[in-house]
Amino acid sequence: MVAFVEMDETVSIRDQLGDTGGQVILINKFTVEPEQADQLLSAWADDAAWMQRQPGFISTQLHRGVAGSSVFLNHAVWESAAHFRAAFTNPEFQAKLGHYPSSAVASPHLFRKVAVPGICLA
Repeated sequence: MVAFVEMDETVSIRDQLGDTGGQVILINKFTVEPEQADQLLSAWADDAAWMQRQPGFISTQLHRGVAGSSVFLNHAVWESAAHFRAAFTNPEFQAKLGHYPSSAVASPHLFRKVAVPGICLA
């Protein structure tokens, strides 16, 4: 089963699930032993296919570190934290976490775009 490590020690993913604002971006960093990378990819693909069918899901993209890295980054967009919470806490999804390799560590965190004048729009 995947182990969870908070990305922000002061605001847990559980705390973030109570957010009542609009669209959120899930950033989830995964680390895994190099020999278990294929197993992580398989488990993630199964999760992503399930998540795509959930209300409020917009998109997802998995990235892998270069040069043989076994660090992965998932970027997923949801209509709201409430939609993500419903999917993430669903018992069917929670059971899927057992398919991840024993060395897998995940650090999920919810974000929103930030407007920076002259650089990026919110």
